[in-house]
Formats: sequence, C-alpha cells, structure tokens
Amino acid sequence: MLSDSCDPGSFRHGCAGLSSANGSFNQSDPLESQTGYDSYYCTDFTDKIDHYTEEWQKRGLTLDAISTGYLGSADQAEKILNFCEKFRTPSTLLFVDPVMGDSGVKYDIFTPRLQQQMQKLVSHADVITPNLTELCLLTHSDFAGLTKYKDEPDYLDRIARIAAPLKETKETQIQTIIVTGILYQAPSDDTVKYYNLVLENDQISVISSGIHGGSYSGTGDLLSAVVCASMVQGKSAAAGVEKACRFIERSLIDTVADQIPRNDGINFESHLSMLLD
Repeated sequence: MLSDSCDPGSFRHGCAGLSSANGSFNQSDPLESQTGYDSYYCTDFTDKIDHYTEEWQKRGLTLDAISTGYLGSADQAEKILNFCEKFRTPSTLLFVDPVMGDSGVKYDIFTPRLQQQMQKLVSHADVITPNLTELCLLTHSDFAGLTKYKDEPDYLDRIARIAAPLKETKETQIQTIIVTGILYQAPSDDTVKYYNLVLENDQISVISSGIHGGSYSGTGDLLSAVVCASMVQGKSAAAGVEKACRFIERSLIDTVADQIPRNDGINFESHLSMLLD
C-alpha cells in the first residue's frame, strides 16, 4: 500500500494490516496524527521511496497487488509510477484510490502538476475508486450540474454514464471503476443511504449501506483495503464492495455507540472475522 501513515486513529495501520497478506506496503508520509486534526506533524519520506524500491529490487520482490491512496505531492506520484514500472507484472493488480477532493471541492494540496500525475497514475490502474467529486475531476464533469439530479430516479444511471468512458478509452488500462459514497435516496427507500456503483466487465452493480453517525475518517481506506484483498483472492469487485460495506457498517454502529470522535477512525477490530469467508 503506497499511501500516508497516520496516528492516532486506527484506520491507517489497520488498512496496512488488512492488506499485508497481499504483499503490499505502506509508505510515504508518516504523520503523528492525521490531517483532520487541528494540529499535526508530518515527516516527508518522499525521498526515501527510491531507497526502498532499490532494496526490494535486489531481493527480487514480487507483488500480487499495488494499492495507492492519498498522495501529498507530484514528486510522490512520479516515484510511485516509477515503482509500478519496476514491480508491476501482467498479473499484478494496480488498485488506485485517486484521493483529490470531496463534496464538490478539490483539496488545496492538489496543484495542477499533482493532478496531472494523478491522472497519469489512474490511466495505468486496473481498478479505481473515486468518490463523486473525484469522478467529476477525472472526467472534467460539472459536479454541481450532476448533483442537481440527486432527487431524480435516474441519478445513479447518470453517474454510471459519466464513469463508463474512463474504461472505454484506449488511453487507459482501467478495467473496473468503483464510484464510492454517493448520497442518494432511492425511490424504494424512505431514507438517504450511501451508494457505491461498480462498473465491472459489462455489468453495473449497485451496493448501498446505511448512514451511521455521519462521516468518519478512514472508511474509504478500509473499503479500498478490503476490496483490493478480495480481488487478489479472485473475487469480483462487486463481491468485495459488498463485503466491505457490511464490515464498515457494522464497525460504524459500534463506533457511534462508543462515541468515538470522527477523526479517530472507526472500531473495526472486533469485526475482522467478517472478512475471513
């Protein structure tokens, strides 16, 4: 896993643990607390990535999957692309969570150069997991223009039509797109839920989960870790998303009951057995 590493809050180290059986690693910016807190300290390890890459090449390291998440600079993205060139084989799954923004707003850290490098990384991926904001950034779509249809019965279909061309262009290697965390109230439901759209092969799967206590840091990282691990085991992306949603939802229910602050992540440890089937 190529991403940042944060504490306190269990989610980052938990994701590394969930993914470790797949030959992945967690490397870039160790933080003493994650960026959702009012104050945190970050040590930039970007210049160390090449050293890890060189040593692992000497050992003949092979990887079943490479999973990337939040990236703090364009230099990191470039080094990760270099890492992928050296370690990716035809059987290595490249799983990219293109963390760029949320709620219609691009994160301030995303300079034009970093966004360009993220687009390049995405184009090489087998699987991408953008949220709705990131999907709009990747496709140059209007977030406000799209979300004005959020109360229409064809809202999810509209999102799927925006996402599909990312798979169809010859300029990318993308096989699977998972659009995550879409807030939507289906005509058959009496409440708003989180929806995930999975565009896989020629099929579209829709997987929903309830909202429990609002937004907690790290849920997207957990979803990526569970889905990536499931796909390495030969399961479909849709099956992995279904498992991840049930696991995260059960963990969120406990987190809310324990009154855990949202920045501290979620209590998932007691539910790890849900991932063993």
